[in-house]
Amino acid sequence: MTSHTEQDAQHSSFRKYLPDLNTPRFQALAQNDAYGHAKELLEHHRPPWLYGLYVHWRKLFAEPFRGVTNDGIVRPNLFKQRDEGIPAAAIASAAQSIIAQLTAAQAARTMLHIDSPEWRSWSNPEFLLSDKGIRLDSDSVSAPLRASVLALLEATLSPEGYAKAVDAMRVNHFLGQLVHAPRVMNQHSYNFAIFGAPHPTQAWGFTFYGHHLCLSVFLRGPQIVVSPWFTGAEPNCIDEGPHAGTRILHEEERLGLELMQSLGEAQRARARVFGGLRDPAMPRGRWNHDDQRHLCGAYRDNRVVPYEGVVVAQLDPAQQDLVVAILGQFLLYLPKRARELKLKDCVDCFAETHFCWIGGCGDDDPFYYRVQSPVVLVEFDHHSGVFLGNAEPAKFHVHTLLRTPNAGDYGFALRREVEGGVAQEYVWEG
Repeated sequence: MTSHTEQDAQHSSFRKYLPDLNTPRFQALAQNDAYGHAKELLEHHRPPWLYGLYVHWRKLFAEPFRGVTNDGIVRPNLFKQRDEGIPAAAIASAAQSIIAQLTAAQAARTMLHIDSPEWRSWSNPEFLLSDKGIRLDSDSVSAPLRASVLALLEATLSPEGYAKAVDAMRVNHFLGQLVHAPRVMNQHSYNFAIFGAPHPTQAWGFTFYGHHLCLSVFLRGPQIVVSPWFTGAEPNCIDEGPHAGTRILHEEERLGLELMQSLGEAQRARARVFGGLRDPAMPRGRWNHDDQRHLCGAYRDNRVVPYEGVVVAQLDPAQQDLVVAILGQFLLYLPKRARELKLKDCVDCFAETHFCWIGGCGDDDPFYYRVQSPVVLVEFDHHSGVFLGNAEPAKFHVHTLLRTPNAGDYGFALRREVEGGVAQEYVWEG
């Protein structure tokens, strides 16, 4: 098992792959802000592979939402309303503080219907592909308004989850400094929008998204759904400046590797779906340039992901505890009581929970893994370089995500139980 010292060395090795900033790509990136950079993709179709993926994403977006499933059939009645101890009044009040500061033009872009399809138009590349709501690094967003958005995040997430989100934003800022693109990637290069009217008992939610951090939050009274979310980092540590020592996604890496290395030979063979990270045996589409091995990233709201790997209920107690620890990390954004209840939901489904793996499982090997059940799907993947120059996946570039299958994303399954928000009765009083 990799020691913490060895893990730190693997992550800090990113400096061997710093790019040549004199190339046309990085010169153009340095001169652009987020909007000019987006034109490179949307108008000039550069890079072509990402533009092709964006076109495909929009085709997926046009489909009605059904939810991720393992077989194409949404299982009903998996999610019920319950008291998860969320401070609903404080969260709604924090949101109202944001609304009070919006101009009329900002409010028109930021205040969306709770059933708006724009819930689903988030994405994790640095290109600003869906410019809804307010963007925190925009000149039109005041410092108090920006602080109020962050205060809403802090009021909503667990303390550990909020710290993780802030660290992800700081790591993104660090990457912007490394590649001289601070107007494209910085700690505030994120969009924010609200769905529905913030209320302590009625359903509403918000989205917060940008490069390597995308959060979809649904709330109804004392209940919360944070799903889907995406968190990534390239590199996943900061080695200089005021936030030196910051690193993220290392625990998800360590726990996943510990679980895989704990399996017996036969179990390991069942868990490993492919031996190579870009294995010749992979069917077409199992790997793509952006998501690489991820299956449930941006716009993949209706993906059918068959179960693969070993069944968690067949693992020994210590191994099952590692699965719980992995899920605990992936559920870290949830406040404590909500996380405990969601973890119990996950454990109750261990007979239908599968753990699978792609790649080697030596201490130095990059890898992919997934834990999937009827109530949760999490993915971890080491990536090749996008801004850094590593042609092969490396441990300092990490993508992670969480989905709630069977229409659980965006609180959709719970919204079916919510009463209509607009009264049907109307009398003209003129």
